[in-house]
Amino acid sequence: MEYLIEVGDELAAKDAIKLARGNRILLWRGDFRNALQLLAAMKRRLRRVPRGTSPADTFRRYRQATTERSRILSRVQVELGPGYTLTLPHAPDITRACRLAFGDASDNRMPLTEILGALGADRWRTRGVHVPALQARIHPHYGVFAPTRQEYVDLVAEAPWPRPRTALDIGTGTGVLAAVLAKRGAGHVEAVDIEPRAVECARENLARLGLSARTTVSRHDLLPAGKADLVVCNPPWLPGPAATPLDAAIYDPGSRMLRGFLRNLPRHLSGHGEAWLVLSDLAVRLGLRAGTEALIAAAGLRVLDRLDIRPRHKVSRDDPLAEYRAAAITSLWRIRV
Repeated sequence: MEYLIEVGDELAAKDAIKLARGNRILLWRGDFRNALQLLAAMKRRLRRVPRGTSPADTFRRYRQATTERSRILSRVQVELGPGYTLTLPHAPDITRACRLAFGDASDNRMPLTEILGALGADRWRTRGVHVPALQARIHPHYGVFAPTRQEYVDLVAEAPWPRPRTALDIGTGTGVLAAVLAKRGAGHVEAVDIEPRAVECARENLARLGLSARTTVSRHDLLPAGKADLVVCNPPWLPGPAATPLDAAIYDPGSRMLRGFLRNLPRHLSGHGEAWLVLSDLAVRLGLRAGTEALIAAAGLRVLDRLDIRPRHKVSRDDPLAEYRAAAITSLWRIRV
C-alpha cells in the first residue's frame, strides 16, 4: 500500500530513497531547482550495479537495477493544476511539453521524472538532431527514439545501392532511414511502425524534408502486404521486456521483431530484391541470443555481404556493460532469398 507524504527542500537523498523504498509517495512542496538536485543525488546513490557471474547475468542485474532505480525516482512527485500548471518556485512552464507528451487531460499529480522527460523531448522536437547523411535535422517526438548515435544511419547511407523502385522501412521511428532511402533515389518508400507516436513523427519529418510525395507512412506490425525491391529493418538490438515506448526501440522480448522479420521476409521481396538488416552484435557478446548469421540461415535466407562499423559514442565507466558496449560492432547484413 502506498502512502503520500509532503516533503521539501530539507529532504536528503538517502532519506528520500529510504522513504521511496518504503512505498511512500514524496509530494514535493519545495523549490523546483532543489527537486532537480535531489533527483540527481538520488541517481548517484543508486548508480552502482554489481557484476554478475557471466555477461548475461550482469545484463540481468543491470536491467533489474535500472528498473528499480526508475521506480524509486518516480516516487518524487509534484502537484499539478489544470492544464499542467506547476506553481513551485522557479518551476518552468511545462504546459506545451506535457500536452505534446501526454495529451490535454492532466492528472493532479505526476512523477517529476515524467515531467523532465517531456521537457527534454520538447527540446529535441524543437531543436532537432542533425543527421550528416541527410544534411538536415530530424525532429523526434516524445517516446520516439532519437537518432543521436548514427552509425546505423551511416551504414544505410553508404551501402552498395541496388537502385530499388520500391523500398520498405520496417520500424521507421523518426523516419530517418526512410528519408535516407528516398534521398538516395528509391522510387517510393513505404515506412511502417507499430507505435502511433512514431507514425506521426515520421510523417512530420518526411514532410519537413520535402519527401512526402515519394514516401508513405502507416501503422503496421512488421511487414505490410506486398513486395519491394529493398526491405530495410533496424530492429531493437537486445532481447528483453520493454518498460516504456522508448524502451521498445532497444529491447525486443524474445527477439520477436528480429525473428518475425526474417521469417516473413521471403514473401515480401521482389524477384531480385534484397534486404538490409542493421543490427549490433551486443546481444551475441552478452550471450543473450544466437549469432545473426545463424538466424539468417535458419530462416532460409543467404547473406550477400556484411558491412561493419564500430561505435563512435563514449561509454560510461559506471556502466557494468561498458566493455561489451565498447567492443560491439554494428553491421548491415545484405540478404537475399
